[in-house]
Amino acid sequence: MEADHVFESAVQRHDAQVAALGLPIWVGSEPTFTDRQAQTPAWLHAALGDDKESRARALLVTLSGRMPGALVLRSTGRLYPGEKVPRWNLGLLRRRDGAPLWDGPPDPLLAAEPPPAEPLPAGPADLAAFASALSQAFASLQWATDCVEGTPERDADKSDADQEGAGTEAEVAAPAWTVSATVDADADPLRFVLRAHEDLADPDATHTPCAAVELPEIARVERFLAALPCIEHAAQACGLGALVWTGATPPVDATLALTTVTPDPAVIEINSAPSRNCAEFLWRSQQVYAAAAAHGLSPYRLYFNGQVADSGGAGQLTFGGPTPETSPFVTHLPLLPRLVRYFNRHPALSYRFAHDFVGGSGQSVRADERGTDAFDDLVLALALLEREPVTEPELLWKSLASFLCDAVGNSHRAEINIEKLWNPYLPGRGRLGLVEFRGLRMQHTPQRATAIACLLRAIIAMLATRPYTLPLIDWGRELHDRFALPFYLHADLDAVLADLDAAGLGLEAPIQAVLRQDTFRFLGQVALPAGTLELWRGLAFWPLVGDAASPEQSGSSRFVDASTTRIEIRWRPPSAGAVDTLDAGHWQDWALSVDGVTRPLRPERDSRGDLKVFGVRYASFAPRSGLHPVLGSQAP
Repeated sequence: MEADHVFESAVQRHDAQVAALGLPIWVGSEPTFTDRQAQTPAWLHAALGDDKESRARALLVTLSGRMPGALVLRSTGRLYPGEKVPRWNLGLLRRRDGAPLWDGPPDPLLAAEPPPAEPLPAGPADLAAFASALSQAFASLQWATDCVEGTPERDADKSDADQEGAGTEAEVAAPAWTVSATVDADADPLRFVLRAHEDLADPDATHTPCAAVELPEIARVERFLAALPCIEHAAQACGLGALVWTGATPPVDATLALTTVTPDPAVIEINSAPSRNCAEFLWRSQQVYAAAAAHGLSPYRLYFNGQVADSGGAGQLTFGGPTPETSPFVTHLPLLPRLVRYFNRHPALSYRFAHDFVGGSGQSVRADERGTDAFDDLVLALALLEREPVTEPELLWKSLASFLCDAVGNSHRAEINIEKLWNPYLPGRGRLGLVEFRGLRMQHTPQRATAIACLLRAIIAMLATRPYTLPLIDWGRELHDRFALPFYLHADLDAVLADLDAAGLGLEAPIQAVLRQDTFRFLGQVALPAGTLELWRGLAFWPLVGDAASPEQSGSSRFVDASTTRIEIRWRPPSAGAVDTLDAGHWQDWALSVDGVTRPLRPERDSRGDLKVFGVRYASFAPRSGLHPVLGSQAP
């Protein structure tokens, strides 16, 4: 379509602007999809269960067809508190240049692949032959190898959680071979565990020799890429018809892209590989959204009253560089303090594209939503960073980590999440040079997600190359009053776009048009003799019910009072040439009362002219357990 082409061209020109500054700003995403028709636990609040895994497998197969040349992975997922085994983790690993990464036996999930030219022998996989061939292949690389039947003993000092995450008893007891390869004399050997595999997703699995290779932790990409053709050769040499990759997730760098499909409460989450620029991000997002739609998965739900809700898992964006050391937040250390200042002064960046659960108890808490004492110390922290410029990313992290978190110190619930910037206390994942923006709802289209990526990327580029020392604003009640209304968020977004124009990083009209779309917040309008009344859906700042630190509030979800709703009222003059047949008087003379109370409408002006604006908050239903049990529903 012509509109799509115009938008893509504008995105490409944005990429050229950023590239001209010599700034590598990569962007990754975690789009989340749900079955919006389902009312079962897995699609409402639970991470696992129902048909979620089978739908995820089908989605992965479709995605592999849209991203050819990838290696299918079934890696060990994360083990969350209170859960006995790690969650499943399906992945696609591919070369960024599009060249095929794997030409060996496919995963049984890809059952629709063309059959081999010559029929494969039936029966179980010959693990001994597979192990011997793999050992010989490793030896050809001058790696010291060892091939033994069985699996290595699990470490005696592992915790119970680690033991539970090692696999089921059936897996542990199954026949296996271990091929060890010592690459460096000073390093521990890499142990590849080989097992027979029978996949229920493939009805012919019992007739096709299928094995599973359990990958060890491999620190360097070049070692993994060296081992890969050895495994491919060994699998082909012993006549395997299918191969399942399990165990640790392989390492990635600027040459490899990993996309994973994992479960999360109410949704399937797709951790999309980071993109070098926004044009690549748009293409990758288009593949993901299309694959999800092919299996009835939606980027949003509907509330019972028909209003559009979030998918249930939000749509965070993460920025960094091709390597941790080349991240713009590491090469330009003043960038993060400037970003904190800029977001403080522009609440539209916090709320304009946000999900429904915002505020100090939400999933994306602003740095200035935690009270006066935290705000005052944040002011001091930024002043100290400017007085004595930071020279190490770890010191930058230590200076701001205590402020970029929620009220109980959870950095994963901060609007600007830096837990993976340069965190010495998060082994393996803490020093990646990444900053995640969490105040984003799951966007309905790839274009909408890309437009927001362009906006944030342009802001990062602007603040990395220009000083920004304006003081923080203590918004007080305005933060959750004035900026709960779409009108003021629109106006603030316009101010941000004007800043980008002044910095030579302005976003073109097609991108701005997508950013300004807010149709799901528009409730309707009615033309009256002396003007037009518009109703818009405002933001609600839902508080936690009970003690946030109590056992009832622990885990991945928390109990909130979601019974309040805020609407924005806009009162506009009649359109030019309208006939006032009822002699209703001037539009500014009209007053609006709600429940017998006259609202003090505030005079404003936008691109359409003069108007008056105000917000109304009310109880839209009586919750089973809420903050005000004596207050019933005030709707309609």
